[in-house]
Amino acid sequence: MLFVCSFLFFISRLAATQNTITPGQSMRDNETLISADGSFELGFFSPGNARSRYLGVWYKKVSSRTIVWVANKETPILTKSGALRLDNKGNLILRNGKDGVVWSSNNTSRTQQNPVAKLLDSGNLIVRDGKDNMLWQSFDYPSDTMLPGMKLGRNLATGLNWFLTTWKNSNNPAPGEFSFWIDPRGFPQLVITSRTAIRFRLGSWNGLQFTGTPQVRQNPLYNFQFVSNQHEIYYTYELQNNSVASRVVLNETGILQRYVWIDRTQIWNLFFTVPIDQCDSYAFCGANAICNIGSYPVCACLEGFVPKSPSDWKQADWLDGCVRRTKLDCHSGDGFWKLTGLKLPDTSSSMVNESLSLKECKALCLRNCSCVACANSDARGVGSGCLLWFDKLTDIRHFVEGGQDLYIRMAASELAWIEAKKKSNERKKDAVVVSCLIFIMGMLMSTLLFYMRKQKQGMRNHDDMKDYDKDSAMEEMELPIFDLVIVKNATNNFSRNNKLGEGGFGPVFKGTLLDGQEIAVKRLSETSRQGREEFKNEVKLIAKLQHRNLVKLLGCCIEGEEKLLIYEYMPNKSLDFFTFDKTRCKLLDWHRRFHIIEGIARGLLYLHQDSRLRIIHRDLKVSNILLDSDMNPKISDFGLARTFGREQSPTNTNRVVGTYGYMPPEYAIDGLFSVKSDVFSFGVIILEIVSGKRNRGFSLGGLGHNLLGYAWRLWVKGRPLELIDNSLYDSCGPSQVLRCIQVGLLCVQQLPEDRPNMSTVVLMLVSDTFLPQPKQPGFYTERNPYEAESSSRKESNYSGNEITTTIIDPR
Repeated sequence: MLFVCSFLFFISRLAATQNTITPGQSMRDNETLISADGSFELGFFSPGNARSRYLGVWYKKVSSRTIVWVANKETPILTKSGALRLDNKGNLILRNGKDGVVWSSNNTSRTQQNPVAKLLDSGNLIVRDGKDNMLWQSFDYPSDTMLPGMKLGRNLATGLNWFLTTWKNSNNPAPGEFSFWIDPRGFPQLVITSRTAIRFRLGSWNGLQFTGTPQVRQNPLYNFQFVSNQHEIYYTYELQNNSVASRVVLNETGILQRYVWIDRTQIWNLFFTVPIDQCDSYAFCGANAICNIGSYPVCACLEGFVPKSPSDWKQADWLDGCVRRTKLDCHSGDGFWKLTGLKLPDTSSSMVNESLSLKECKALCLRNCSCVACANSDARGVGSGCLLWFDKLTDIRHFVEGGQDLYIRMAASELAWIEAKKKSNERKKDAVVVSCLIFIMGMLMSTLLFYMRKQKQGMRNHDDMKDYDKDSAMEEMELPIFDLVIVKNATNNFSRNNKLGEGGFGPVFKGTLLDGQEIAVKRLSETSRQGREEFKNEVKLIAKLQHRNLVKLLGCCIEGEEKLLIYEYMPNKSLDFFTFDKTRCKLLDWHRRFHIIEGIARGLLYLHQDSRLRIIHRDLKVSNILLDSDMNPKISDFGLARTFGREQSPTNTNRVVGTYGYMPPEYAIDGLFSVKSDVFSFGVIILEIVSGKRNRGFSLGGLGHNLLGYAWRLWVKGRPLELIDNSLYDSCGPSQVLRCIQVGLLCVQQLPEDRPNMSTVVLMLVSDTFLPQPKQPGFYTERNPYEAESSSRKESNYSGNEITTTIIDPR
């Protein structure tokens, strides 16, 4: 009986201490603590491929081990001799066998009454005394991860600073280059810094969100809070749905990402990421300028300002920013010019008065000769609070949705000039509106006559396309329908002289409408390897897409057996027309090639992340990149595209479609496609643009590699610049070309999870952020030199306007 009681006591004691450590107890390398609800686990681990041991906390219920906190970040244990214990003073002490202490919480020097260390369900490792007073907590010393309930900011009374710091790399949790913290100067704001320099500014809190991230809003998954008083300044968030897990991570490249784990998906879903584009780079356009990612160029001076260095500005060197065209005269009746939808300027040297209204704020600014701009500090309701700027206005960007109003102080004469220019533009707009109304009336009359004639003809194609009309919902899209007679007249009855090229869809013809507008007409041929489904797909998808780097669909024509798509005409044809031609490639200097690479990346980012539908293209290649009159790239050919949800999980298909040389291994072999499939294709395109050579059929010096393999060998040997097209030597900057090669190799890595997403790719291209080392590319092949030569001969027979689509049906 005594034995049974002793055994039961031992079992109950073990259960009670499963998530706790008391003085005299030790947790060794092969032991762990588990939080009461089983969400988190504390123990020893080796990160990545490292053998060193660290003490850390990770998610217990998540299938892939995800580390959220590390104790001994800078002092690894080289063997499995580590042990964690709690002393009578309430200090956690990590020892490395005989080598002594490698880490300690070192929170107190006084003996405490009944201290206990406990791993909470929140993932917070805490030490409390017998009276339940908090002695120490891991949440006060974050690593690279912010969990719900954790604070980011600082305690003004104790000086404790809560901030995230990146790991050096996936094998080493020691503090890296980037930090995420609250800058308390002026009006406090969230920033990501590289050592001491600001790289990205999330902005100040306006009562609803941070001014630099209007896309981050209250939602059903979590709510967030910003607290600023005389004792503390901090940002925190709490989960509203306990069935999910959420974490914010600052990765080793300085990108901040929020992940959400949903049990039914069994993967971490990326909820948002910042920064996402070049306008997010701190002060990208210099002082007194605004960055607008939807414009070209992206930088422009604020109203009333001109470039400080006009010659540099013309060369897209915006670092010096802008200066006032007319100096302020404190006593001459200065006023304000209102700008809307903005990320407010850097507030580190601004002044705030939260009790003033906007009217009072403007008056206060005008009374101070040094004040240059003002805005509401609180955006809730009609707005309240007052922010004043007294120096250069730095790091402003325009948002399509969200953003705040900024009132820039102007001299009276400057305001009069701006108002006059505005009225002149309005008169021009009125004239355009009247012209458009006349044109629309004419089109309505033409449409009415067209439908009357169609009724007389008995609507020949009504029955043939009845099911298609329902599926495509073209009426809902309000897509213009072209009369076949008009298209035939425009293309000279599909004359061979008007033919631009031939692809898997069928021939493409140039046409000219009666009003002089040039068009490109894709004609679905009877022998097309694409069919009605691809035709319907392209109409449904591209009709809803609007981006400067996507080709614009003007309308379609469906009469009898004819199925036609009418696009804007691209006078410079497709990218391969220049890239792979020994003579025409000289027209693409490095500045233009990089502009094309950047434009393709932005178009792809729009498809993956910013469009309403969220689309995987599945046939991205140089021949599907068209060039307008200014050599701006536009992604085309959406017949094989597919939509996807926010979870971005890989999808399996029994019908693999696309083009050899651009397909990633997991798609060509297993039929798995995702956004990372497009990323692989984009990486191939980068390497083709840099080298001027095709990936498929590549042959150089009898090495037997494709272009990816050749680029990889040069990278490993430390000679990547040998990949550069000979015609670029006089126009390229080696550092930028090297960066593009590295990004290209990162995009074509063998495993899809190793490849970056397009938001990361865009940031890598336009900033000097740290780039990880690429791993071996997919389809890194050693081929027989004869086979490579044979493939090369076949490839050389391809048309300069190649838009061929290869369709593979696995057996």
